[in-house]
Amino acid sequence: MKVFNYNRWLILFIVIGLAAALAIGAQRHQVETANHQVDLAVDYEGLLELAEREGLPPETVMEQAKEAGLTSLAVYETTFKKLNANGKASAVSGSQILSGYHSGSLTDPVWRQLVAEGRIVGTEVYVTGHDPLTWREVKEDLFRRLGTDRVRLYTVGGEEVLAVKAHYESFLKMNLGMPTDEMKAVNDAGFYVLARPSNYEDCSADDVQAVFRRLDGFRISEVVFSGTQTLGAPKSLQTTIDAMKERNMTLGLIEATTQLQFYKQDGMNEIAKGLGYDHVARLYSVPKDEQPKLKLDTIVERWSNTDEERNIRIDLMRIYDKPSPNMSLLATNMKYFRDTHDKLAAHGYTFGPAGTFQSFYPARALRALVMAGVAAAVVLYLSLIIPRLNARPRMQMILFALFAALSVVPVLMGNGAKIRVLAALASANVFPALAVMAQLDRVRAFRDRACASLPRLIVTAALALLATGVLSYIGAAYLSGSLADTEYLLEFQIFRGIKLTFVLPLVLVGIAFLQRFDVFDGRMDDTEGVVNQLRKILDMPVRVKSLLILFLVLIAGVVFVARSGHTSGMPVSQTELRFRAFLEQAFYARPRTKELLIGHPAFMLAAMAFWRKWPTMIFFALVLVATIGQGSMVETFAHMRTPVYMSFMRGIGGIVMGAGIGAAAMVLIELWQVIVSKAKGSKAD
Repeated sequence: MKVFNYNRWLILFIVIGLAAALAIGAQRHQVETANHQVDLAVDYEGLLELAEREGLPPETVMEQAKEAGLTSLAVYETTFKKLNANGKASAVSGSQILSGYHSGSLTDPVWRQLVAEGRIVGTEVYVTGHDPLTWREVKEDLFRRLGTDRVRLYTVGGEEVLAVKAHYESFLKMNLGMPTDEMKAVNDAGFYVLARPSNYEDCSADDVQAVFRRLDGFRISEVVFSGTQTLGAPKSLQTTIDAMKERNMTLGLIEATTQLQFYKQDGMNEIAKGLGYDHVARLYSVPKDEQPKLKLDTIVERWSNTDEERNIRIDLMRIYDKPSPNMSLLATNMKYFRDTHDKLAAHGYTFGPAGTFQSFYPARALRALVMAGVAAAVVLYLSLIIPRLNARPRMQMILFALFAALSVVPVLMGNGAKIRVLAALASANVFPALAVMAQLDRVRAFRDRACASLPRLIVTAALALLATGVLSYIGAAYLSGSLADTEYLLEFQIFRGIKLTFVLPLVLVGIAFLQRFDVFDGRMDDTEGVVNQLRKILDMPVRVKSLLILFLVLIAGVVFVARSGHTSGMPVSQTELRFRAFLEQAFYARPRTKELLIGHPAFMLAAMAFWRKWPTMIFFALVLVATIGQGSMVETFAHMRTPVYMSFMRGIGGIVMGAGIGAAAMVLIELWQVIVSKAKGSKAD
């Protein structure tokens, strides 16, 4: 039987690297637990609409919203669509004035005189103001946005009028700056202002400063830019950065619809970097077309999961347009706000301006030790699949020295961003493989032992699963230690090897298995090696039944990979969604399906296959499927936005429930074999 020796020096370096990775993990956990304040926000216009639909004063609705737990109201730039509705200013097209003149409905003599003199142009827009503050802000912003070539100031009957060269329908929707009257109303009602300014065309430094001068004097929770550009893009971003720094403002970035990184806005990366990532918070809003489909308890659970699992700290909620059964529209929305607040409070969150991560960049020395540990793990794996290398410890150490130098030196020099990603990729693939291989090498020594009883077999398999999980968690610690910093926690940087981590561990374990077992007759003392066994497999005659099975396996593999990660687009059935909801309620963190329904039960059955001396080919297949669970446990930690403690507990829940499902499967198979054996015996009689 081939014997593979585990190099103790390599193991020592892995242990040292693990200590460094755990130290980084502890620092990360402290940073994550310190960031636990959520800003519960809703659009100010949404509350006004709700008040109007319910026939109530806006102050009454805002007071109830405050009592329900909201902390900020989002205020957007004003438009003439809003101003025409609230009566504080009005914009009328020249064609409307001319039409009124000719129909006789235009009664104001001053306007009639202007028409008679030919001073009213049908393609222009005429603006008047009815509130002094609003009029001053409208004038300022129109001249700033359109310039004196397109905006002229008239005095008509002692009243100022702006004549604007613009397309009327587009003009009604044009942003006109942050409305100070709305921001004052928000602050007076006890809320923070979540400011939503937009950018100017060919934005200048003076334009940027004008926006922030208008925000001065108000309590601002966050600034979340509207549109596809941040304020100041592309030439005046530094002015935006300086203005936000001077006012100690937090930048809110909108999570993309794929729930990965952010909605793309020109200039957002530059502002975030210049402002400092410790002044950045992630914002989420349930898609407008999806919210009506969600019941109150479902959407409340969505917010809880969102804030816990994705580091969202700005919850921008939408108003429900239709009431829940036996409730008014106002009561429906207030229950929505209150239940969300209470759910988050029960999970330890506080409320106010969005919490942010403190600047977190682990010491280079710790990161370098992690890199060295990964190098040791890679060499250890190679030594456990290449017999010649396994027999030459000196060559192993030379390889380790080379790999360690290539990875450690860039990190110590303050670079090594790509090296860290490679180390994370190696951790996510090599350590699960090593964990499974350690169990394979352990059980090979017990091949000739008598079959254990079913209860003992279940306990043995469960303990082996736990031990393997612990070894896989070493890889999780390394993966987190390789990547963890503020940019990864906020998803400015992401791990892009997730899809590969669902396949490569199977390949690594498959190679190791074929070096240890002959899949055709189960021999361990004189296996034909990987290449020869693969050739033998390829030379096997293929039947239609085998092709059909292979086709089904291929489909399962495609689905398995496609459903993983953020961009799959693979639909999830309602039954699975309900099952996920049950798991979210039953566990601290919902275990992953790949672990509790696939990988871990297969591990338990692999133990049964080994001890019950099933065909080695079946044992091989079960070992590969079991590797899925181990790889998934480590890959969970590649989602750096998810708190490290939650990822840890997710894996524990998967082991516990997966072992239970696997034990149940073992009992059913044992019963089936007993029934079949008795049936054969009765036929023989």
